[in-house]
Amino acid sequence: MILPPALLVAGPTASGKSALALDLAERLNGTIINADSMQVYAELRVLTARPTPQEEARVPHRLYGIRPAAQPGSAAWWRNEALAAMDEAREKHRLPILTGGTGLYFAALTQGLSDIPDPRPSARAEARALLAELGAAALHARLAAEDPVTAARVNPNDSQRIARAWEVWRGTGTGLAAWQAQIATSAPAPAWHFTAILLDPPREALRAAIATRFQAMLRQGAIDEVKVLLAQHLDSALPAMRAHGVPELSAYLRGEIALEEAGRRTELVTGQYTKRQATWFRHHPLAPRTHTIHARYAGLTQFSERKMAELVSFVRSAG
Repeated sequence: MILPPALLVAGPTASGKSALALDLAERLNGTIINADSMQVYAELRVLTARPTPQEEARVPHRLYGIRPAAQPGSAAWWRNEALAAMDEAREKHRLPILTGGTGLYFAALTQGLSDIPDPRPSARAEARALLAELGAAALHARLAAEDPVTAARVNPNDSQRIARAWEVWRGTGTGLAAWQAQIATSAPAPAWHFTAILLDPPREALRAAIATRFQAMLRQGAIDEVKVLLAQHLDSALPAMRAHGVPELSAYLRGEIALEEAGRRTELVTGQYTKRQATWFRHHPLAPRTHTIHARYAGLTQFSERKMAELVSFVRSAG
């Protein structure tokens, strides 16, 4: 049985995956399907760096800005929407190109949904070693710094649950609470042939891009975007309210910090997130065939025509 092809374009925040996906979509007659958990929210075009209306007009785009911030998305919900968008693209003889930085979404799509995946043995060993070395309370404090939502649900003296939460976070790249909230159903791997392109640029390049991008977001109306969110009086625990830049600019608007400090904090948390993203993508195969690029794609002039031809050939041969 010949399976229909689909392309995944993945990588950490600010690696240039959206621009690369757009370039490839124009060369491969593709439909771009969002695989970023924050870009699904209608109110967050600027702060999540969603494609512009001009970019969306160049090729079909799906699953961008389709959900109100008041309604949290989930991996199960996104997977169903993504598969429907992929079927639509196939019916129109277009290549589905899924792009984003949410590893959980890619895993849910390509591997199906099931219970929380078993962490790597090294993560389990690390959790046990840290528990023995630091004790439950200190390990809980570390967990709170990395996965505060899960830590808030675990008693600081419950050593078994703390170790379990730590190994899940370290072994899967996603917190235990996030897994529990997002995996609502079970589903098998879909009948598609996946190929992937992974952008894995140097951290220095990402840091510079993050700083530049935040300043651009301010010019494009990020503060007004946060004002609109705050006017809805939404629960601060909602995913959209935790998007990078929202808590920091909210604090600025409340007069708690200066705008410069809001920018510094946003760049810091975004940089920390890209480190976790990169680690996740390096340790979790996206597809049977994955082409990894150790560079950042910054636009049509970033990669030579020879490199783009190489990528197009890779995708076509894989399909």
